[in-house]
Amino acid sequence: MLYPWQHEDWRRLNAERERLPNAWLFTGLAGIGKSVFAEYLAKSLLCDHPGENHAPCGQCEACRWFGLGSHPDFRRLSPLIEDDDEKTSRKLPVIKIEAVRDVIEFAQLTSHRNGQRVVLVEPAETLNPSAANALLKILEEPPADVLFLLVAHAPQRLLPTIRSRCRQYALSAPSEAVSLAWLREQGISHPETELAHNGGAPLFNHDPVLSGVRDAFIGGLGEPTFANVLAQSERVEKHKLPLAVPMEWLQKWLHDLAAVKLTGKVRYFPEQRSVLEYLASRVDIDQLMRCQDAVTRLVPFGQHTLNVRLQLEALLMEYLKIFA
Repeated sequence: MLYPWQHEDWRRLNAERERLPNAWLFTGLAGIGKSVFAEYLAKSLLCDHPGENHAPCGQCEACRWFGLGSHPDFRRLSPLIEDDDEKTSRKLPVIKIEAVRDVIEFAQLTSHRNGQRVVLVEPAETLNPSAANALLKILEEPPADVLFLLVAHAPQRLLPTIRSRCRQYALSAPSEAVSLAWLREQGISHPETELAHNGGAPLFNHDPVLSGVRDAFIGGLGEPTFANVLAQSERVEKHKLPLAVPMEWLQKWLHDLAAVKLTGKVRYFPEQRSVLEYLASRVDIDQLMRCQDAVTRLVPFGQHTLNVRLQLEALLMEYLKIFA
């Protein structure tokens, strides 16, 4: 399945089928469906009876295998790890070299169906240095009939040598009107607000409970007091959120605070404009930059099993200094 805003990108890609590279690098804004697009391409290439515009038929044996996640000629590299004991998933910060070695072994084997083999890497920027170098070696001398599909939200974090061995393909972000129409079709409450909170990207995990926690957290930032710092840290701990979640909210709030101070514009929290304007009149811009740096330094540890409450309280203490 493609999203409504991806059909033109699909048409453009189909025009290049006669000269397929050994590796594609799909880039673009996070939350616009790059992985879905890459999966659709993989399914199309492995389909026994593709239809009009190379659409996978969805009925053949290959498509059924793909849908079940068991196609013998398809592999996915991702930091998502399933925990069968706890029936949950957790995100690791990196793709490790052991996973890349497994894929290299797969790429050296003969195709089970005497056709194309496909490897999907997403997000590619989560390859750790050893894994990235291992992947680079196979990209330099790719086996026949193996196509690598890399998806990157931040391609600048990839090795330049990996980028140079891929055909880069920037996927289009949907317009605001298209995004809002799609969100309404999905039954999303307050689509304008949610779209803004997610930076204009329509694909996000819409959890009403999490949205409530976010709104309370942002409300606490709008009233920067020591009591609110403790209350919001306690709230995040109660809901057992990883540090990455409140850090993302704080980053976006700091972005809007700096933007209002310097340009008068609001991107993520337009419904909080009046609060942001009031706080911007009190802000110490140097201290704001220091707070942003403190958050950025912790980003790589957003999914780590750190003491979330302790780390978040330290960040929010830095936030209070902006108004000291």
